[in-house]
Amino acid sequence: MVSRVIPVEPFDLVIFGATGDLARRKILPGLYRRFCDGQMPPEARIIGAARTEQDSAAFAAQVAEAVETFLPPGKRDAEGLKAFCERLSYVAVDATGEAGWSALKEEMRDDVVQAFYFSVAPSLFGALAERLHHFEIARSDARIVVEKPFGRDLKSARELNATLAAHFDETQIYRIDHYLGKETVQNLMAVRFGNTLFEPLWNAQYVDHVQITVAEEVGVGGRGAYYDRSGAMRDMVQNHLMQLLCLTAMEPPAHFEPSAVRDEKLKVIRALDPVAPEHIVRGQYRGGAEPSYLEDVESDESLTESFIAMKLHIANWRWNGTPFYLRTGKRMKARKSEIVVHFKKTPHSIFDADAGSRSNVLSIRLQPDEGIDLRVTIKEPGPGGMRLIDVPLDMSFADALGPEAADVPDAYERLIMDVIRGNQTLFMRGDEVEAAWAWTDPIIEDWQRRADRPVPYAAGGTGPEEAAILMHRDDRRWREI
Repeated sequence: MVSRVIPVEPFDLVIFGATGDLARRKILPGLYRRFCDGQMPPEARIIGAARTEQDSAAFAAQVAEAVETFLPPGKRDAEGLKAFCERLSYVAVDATGEAGWSALKEEMRDDVVQAFYFSVAPSLFGALAERLHHFEIARSDARIVVEKPFGRDLKSARELNATLAAHFDETQIYRIDHYLGKETVQNLMAVRFGNTLFEPLWNAQYVDHVQITVAEEVGVGGRGAYYDRSGAMRDMVQNHLMQLLCLTAMEPPAHFEPSAVRDEKLKVIRALDPVAPEHIVRGQYRGGAEPSYLEDVESDESLTESFIAMKLHIANWRWNGTPFYLRTGKRMKARKSEIVVHFKKTPHSIFDADAGSRSNVLSIRLQPDEGIDLRVTIKEPGPGGMRLIDVPLDMSFADALGPEAADVPDAYERLIMDVIRGNQTLFMRGDEVEAAWAWTDPIIEDWQRRADRPVPYAAGGTGPEEAAILMHRDDRRWREI
């Protein structure tokens, strides 16, 4: 099966922080892939901007090195890379000063889509936005892309939104969460709203509970200083897991367009009940072959969590009484992200006790092997009575759609092209960010007030035993990682 590639309009994309880690690992290699697939028109241009004093040739050499480092040989070629680098230029700018801005203005064209990617610390967002207007670089239809964190609490999120709103309209602001660009996340909406089979059952009457897991094998590593100020709640739950929760639980939008989808996501966040302390488990990974969390952050007294598990309830008609269990952690047994919908058991079993009792499970795998798996109950083959077993109806993209489907665009590739198209559907809106922090802040403030210490857990496992107990109390079990 060959996927269709629809080219975008010609554009000027300015990447502030173009020499930084995110640009090197994700943004620039992703743009190279879109160029090789024919999605970037010949007139498209990418302008790197950072403090480093260098010329465009030196920047192009850095980009070529990044592509060769972060893309496997099968996804790059010398001729394509040379052609891509010809579309690059570079301007040294001072984000908080005057240097370089006039030169950047001279690089911009008036007859193409104009986008600015703020791949910098949020503390520089205001300075960049102000200078883009002071030097009359950004047009009234320009688009800006901003990376998380979108604040660290409700107060800072409101200040950040106000700073951006002083220079750009909400329709111009693209708050990027790369989880929303994953193929399977979007397929979740297709499964729900494109099939009669699921949506009538997608409610508390038929769904027993939902599990959302984002497990990582790595520790905090070189991000120790940043991570210790954030923790799993701020770094993962408030944004990534919250977005997955919203897409799983939201009502069908009237249309698949930005305002309608984001309106429904916002309703889910505002319907979240406060979370009781006994429904939260926080943990820190212990050391072993690798350093412990406390060693990674160089603090023996840190109360920041590297793992969190929570039981949530959504106070609306669709989900009343159906719990949502969220967990995320560092140094886990394996890298795994999935949404799992556990349906209720049949209301009456016609089979005897020896047959066993089963329920259907729908799992949406986000990584590492994107796909969808529906477990259904059948009779175990062979003589000797009616014995029931669960078997998967498994659709991995590579198997179902052919080898090309396994090479789907990376989340950043898709989202940046959506920016050029002007499609905000998969980006967070300002009121959505603030609503998420309004729900998150009281939870964090409560455990800070009580000075709760996270419980230790073994690296390479499934998290603290207390997280398993959180489920056992409800006679449920976490999915295996």
